[in-house]
Amino acid sequence: MSERVALVTGSTSGIGEAIARRLSRDGYRVALHGRRQAELGRAMAAELPGASYHQVDLADVEHAGKLVREVVAHHGRLDVLVNNAGIVARFPHADLKAATPEIWRSMFDVNVIAPWMLIAEAEAALRTSAEQGRPASIINIGTHAAVRPKGSSIPYAAAKAALHHATRLLALTLGPAIRVNCVAPGLVDTPMSTGWEAAYELWNTKSPMKRPAKPEDIADLVAALCANDYVTGEIVIADGGLNLT
Repeated sequence: MSERVALVTGSTSGIGEAIARRLSRDGYRVALHGRRQAELGRAMAAELPGASYHQVDLADVEHAGKLVREVVAHHGRLDVLVNNAGIVARFPHADLKAATPEIWRSMFDVNVIAPWMLIAEAEAALRTSAEQGRPASIINIGTHAAVRPKGSSIPYAAAKAALHHATRLLALTLGPAIRVNCVAPGLVDTPMSTGWEAAYELWNTKSPMKRPAKPEDIADLVAALCANDYVTGEIVIADGGLNLT
């Protein structure tokens, strides 16, 4: 495991940081990514054995593949790609005019097209990894709102639904050398969720687990999917059972 490399996008805070730290504990050399807070990223890389930090703005979708090239050049290989970086738009579903073309484009650029560009760039390195006896792994981070009509806004939920479907299509296309799965959280207690009181009330009162997820809850699922060499094409909902209500 000490030779295996995992790239986790958006990994200097929140869910991505928890995933990166968990995979590092599992023995991966982790390639960290962020679009700002370079000092924080470099400090985290110095803390984790064999880690590196790479600063790339994935909103520049035409050049998103640069991130993979930097990681492979630095580490010499790539075994796991976790597409965690994403952006959210939060406004009422009934406010149709708030969903401007600019909002729609930004949601799809960062939440769908950028992960696609990273996957396309990473395919060759991941296939090389699989030649050593274990399938490589891609894990996309989606949302429960891509499965049921919920979420912070319609453009956000629709973009993540596209990522979910791309996950299944890619699992068919890239297997058996590369497994592709998706973890779909509900509310996660991170800085991105700060101030969303209605969502906290919903999870604290209506979900069977009576709380939102911690970032570590999602990281545990990602680690499990990395460890399993058979599961592919799955969308694993992690919303504390709210989907049952």
